[in-house]
Amino acid sequence: VHLVESGGGLVRPGGSLRLSCAANESLANIEGMNWYREAPGKQRELVGTITKGGSINIPDSVKGRFTISRENSKNSVYPQMNNLKPEDPAVYFCNAVRRNSYGILYDSWGQGTQVTVSS
Repeated sequence: VHLVESGGGLVRPGGSLRLSCAANESLANIEGMNWYREAPGKQRELVGTITKGGSINIPDSVKGRFTISRENSKNSVYPQMNNLKPEDPAVYFCNAVRRNSYGILYDSWGQGTQVTVSS
């Protein structure tokens, strides 16, 4: 699966940003779409999941501020980030988990998009 992210940029504290991840195939073929972030010196952190069945999981670390949605007709997933805080700046990555023809799960990653929070 080829993934292309967009929507990153500079936002003020308390502001909102919507990222986008477009897959080159139908989301119906993908078991789950995840968003991760990686800040300098920190481990990559999961910030949202949406499964093929539409179940959404938002970790406690960002729950109440981050949501995730999808648009099947565009093969796209959109994390919505609200009330951005100084601890949110990172490179945000889209991840897709898919089964190959042997039924084995594998994942694909986008190139990442930078989010900066600054006044």
